[in-house]
Amino acid sequence: RREIEILYKIYKKLITYKKGAAKGKTTENVASAAVIGKPTTVSEGIDRKVFREVLHSTFDIVTENMLMDRIFYVWDRNNCGLITLENWFKGISLFLRGNVQEQAEYCFKVYDLNNDGYITKDEMFQLLRNCLIKHPQEEDLDDSVKDLVDIVMRKMDKDKDGKVSLEDYQKNVEDEPLLLEAFGKCLPTDKSKITFLTTLKSQ
Repeated sequence: RREIEILYKIYKKLITYKKGAAKGKTTENVASAAVIGKPTTVSEGIDRKVFREVLHSTFDIVTENMLMDRIFYVWDRNNCGLITLENWFKGISLFLRGNVQEQAEYCFKVYDLNNDGYITKDEMFQLLRNCLIKHPQEEDLDDSVKDLVDIVMRKMDKDKDGKVSLEDYQKNVEDEPLLLEAFGKCLPTDKSKITFLTTLKSQ
């Protein structure tokens, strides 16, 4: 109960109000309305810029822009361009207390760049290419990345259908926990989690 109150206070300090929405009023999210058939009303939340700062300064998540955008997308379950209070609570809960299966599902969603339920070779290539730094003597980074993608696909594609499903991914993480963040940093460090939890309990 106390932790929820503190998380709420933190959220209120971080939120911004959507353009065209005064405090206490709501705006319709047309994109969400088109998807689910009814309008989603969102007037306040944590925007992308502030969210990035929280990931970096509070949870030690330092990664490239593409992954930062994907993390925001996965947290923004309403697809409204803001992290709502409900999604703030859900995201923090996953970060701090999510089990391996829940965190594997979250990482999978971050890495599934086109949201089709699979991680393909092309997506692996984009993700791994951003992780690697080109060596001065290395002539073609792309060839090295393609070789790495082939190795990773052989390892992770359990049912040999040429792509990695959520089930494939979870099985791999279960067998080898180090594969949880195989394609880039998207979870907080253990140290940052302990620090954040200690802060919550001390207030």
